[in-house]
Amino acid sequence: MRGARSGQGAAPAQWVLIAPEAAIDPPTTPDSEPLFTKLRNPSTGEATLYLFNSGAQQLFEVKAFHEERRSWFIGQTVQQDGRLLFVTPMDPLFLILYYLIKADKEQQGKFQPLDQVVLDSEYPSCPLLLKCADVKQYIQHVTEEKEIGSQKFHKYSQEKTLKWLKKKVNQTVKALKSNNISVGERVLASTFINSKQITDAQEDYVRYAHGLISEYIPEDLSKELLKYLGLPELRSPAPEPPVKKRKLSDVPVEPQEDYTKFNSDNLKTKKANTKMSAAQKALAKVDKSGMKSISAFFSSKPKTSK
Repeated sequence: MRGARSGQGAAPAQWVLIAPEAAIDPPTTPDSEPLFTKLRNPSTGEATLYLFNSGAQQLFEVKAFHEERRSWFIGQTVQQDGRLLFVTPMDPLFLILYYLIKADKEQQGKFQPLDQVVLDSEYPSCPLLLKCADVKQYIQHVTEEKEIGSQKFHKYSQEKTLKWLKKKVNQTVKALKSNNISVGERVLASTFINSKQITDAQEDYVRYAHGLISEYIPEDLSKELLKYLGLPELRSPAPEPPVKKRKLSDVPVEPQEDYTKFNSDNLKTKKANTKMSAAQKALAKVDKSGMKSISAFFSSKPKTSK
């Protein structure tokens, strides 16, 4: 893709990407061309790359496949950025939901206009989320609404949000089954639970779909959704207890054996009491007077005085 803007006022750049046609439709006006921009990730709150199509009518998530020392040959040029970008449609309500939850905590559940909620000084492209098609129509799935005169006010509703997320989970389960995607083994692998028999039960599909949806919502909301779906929280099996080590104590420890038997005096006595062979007894009777020990032949000679 070439010619899309990257950020605010940045020069056109070039990437290699796989994207649906709706993401790269030509702009209808000079100032409505597709826009690559960073927005706040709805799950982690960190900066993440997204794409608005022409006129910001639709939001797309951008995933990058990257390997070191990779480049692209495009025509007669070499594209130094060797990443392969995957562009997929994304529901902008997930990103708006992040700001609704944040405002609900900060403003203690007060109703506010959406354009005062979806604001972020670190991400100036954030208000474009409200321009996406059908946002104003579907915002009721996650908020309570009040209308005063011609102006509408909203506040976050967890009850409505959980119902909306459950529909998302069910849609994901349906897509997984229709595409014959086996999830039983993946669920077991993600929870570190061993099982000899792997099956694709309905619970496995729901649990796996919950995991996919959880990548786009805060952790606290993910836990609430798990309860709302009636799924028990899986726990990894407890590791085997470590080998017990004897604790050190200041209390004197009583010896379990009489270690004084290894003293040198006792050893001499023990040696004297040991039985001797016949050869040893005969050698003991020999008169050793005038004999030198064999070690005397290897000792240094005393110096003679001059």
